[in-house]
Amino acid sequence: MRAEALSVIEFANPGAVESHSRGRNIGSKAIVVLFAPLQAGMAMPVALYLATLTIMLFRPPEVEFYSVDRIALLVLVFVVVLRALALRQPLRVTGWLLFPMTALTVLASVSTLSYSYQTSAWSVMAAKFVVPLAMFWMATMTFRTESSLRWLERFCLAILVYLSFTAIMSVAGIRQLVFPPYILDESLGIHADRARGPFLQAVANGVTLNMLGLLAIEGYCRRQLRGIWSLALLPLSVAIVATKTRAVWLSFAVSVMWLLLRKRNVRLRSAWGLLAVAGIIGAIFVSNVGETFGSFEDRLRDGDSIEFRMAAYRAGWEMFSARPITGWGTTELQAGLADRIRGFRGESFAVHNTYLEILLEHGIFGIGLYGWLVVELFRLRKKRPGDLNGVASLRSVWPLLLCVYLVNAIFVVMNYPFVNGLLFTFAGILAAKADPVQWKGAGAHPSV
Repeated sequence: MRAEALSVIEFANPGAVESHSRGRNIGSKAIVVLFAPLQAGMAMPVALYLATLTIMLFRPPEVEFYSVDRIALLVLVFVVVLRALALRQPLRVTGWLLFPMTALTVLASVSTLSYSYQTSAWSVMAAKFVVPLAMFWMATMTFRTESSLRWLERFCLAILVYLSFTAIMSVAGIRQLVFPPYILDESLGIHADRARGPFLQAVANGVTLNMLGLLAIEGYCRRQLRGIWSLALLPLSVAIVATKTRAVWLSFAVSVMWLLLRKRNVRLRSAWGLLAVAGIIGAIFVSNVGETFGSFEDRLRDGDSIEFRMAAYRAGWEMFSARPITGWGTTELQAGLADRIRGFRGESFAVHNTYLEILLEHGIFGIGLYGWLVVELFRLRKKRPGDLNGVASLRSVWPLLLCVYLVNAIFVVMNYPFVNGLLFTFAGILAAKADPVQWKGAGAHPSV
């Protein structure tokens, strides 16, 4: 019928067919242009994934377009899931890890519904629960080959160099070399006198430096990090010192020493020696440069922060005793803390402890789910036959990475999208290896 209609049109008006064909070509080209970004994302999922992490790292604070990281996350989920369906890859993840993560996300979402009119409440909830869940799930379908894992290693090394450089420049007062400039804006975030990086919080910056540093040290021991790239380890200790955060100092020293005692590797001992010397030089440098001497010395003897934390913990325990089962939810937690913290004044307070906050918001059931999550995360350390080189390297330092995160979570609420996204990216890579179906024929799939 269509051929007959065209024949009739061509007989009546020969130019009409040419016009119709030209219009169809223009429409086809428009469709191709429209779907070109989608096609590029499906062809290069690793690049899209790393771009999403980069956006989370440089999320612009308190500006009109602050939701750019959430948009990037939605695009990543859509493209990776669509790609998996096109390649007929399974969407499931084996093991129990996904269950406590999903349950915590649902629990937090229900609690945040009472704050439905506040964008900030949903943003914090997403950073603590939605981002880890989404990045974990997407990582199981994205990093499936040695090539993709190498790109992730390069990305982590580049971020390590950037954060180290930014930390040193911030403390040295060389403002022209600090990027982005909002890092130095005292009206944004906290810890303006410390090396806080784009996170605008010194603990988050220190945790990221610590985890990425451990990965770099492991790569150095395995001779994957050689030549000029090994110089990336030199400023690490100085950057850690520059955070002026005792929890970060302690977790870094203990994690590196534990790695040294456990591996007994000659290259590791040389790396530890360089880190120790660089740390001493960094301490001297930070103590004597510009106006930082007083603040650095005060951090060593600071007792005010400890007193505040103890007051917050006592107030939190009182609230838990009142509602141990159901918790207070997101809505009433802030008001309850403000009424119970004695000796301090402020418009809002935080418990500065990830576990206590979950306990107060969601009660025993919530902290039980989080405990289950931690147990399942530690179970990822077990080696499995057929591990790729990159997976084996990551698995060897996974307990240390997890301990660094969990120890620092005692002193701060982990609501930083990049930090959570990075940790659960590693978890997704390790969890995916447990399912041989997901890795079957992985080399045939396109990657960066």
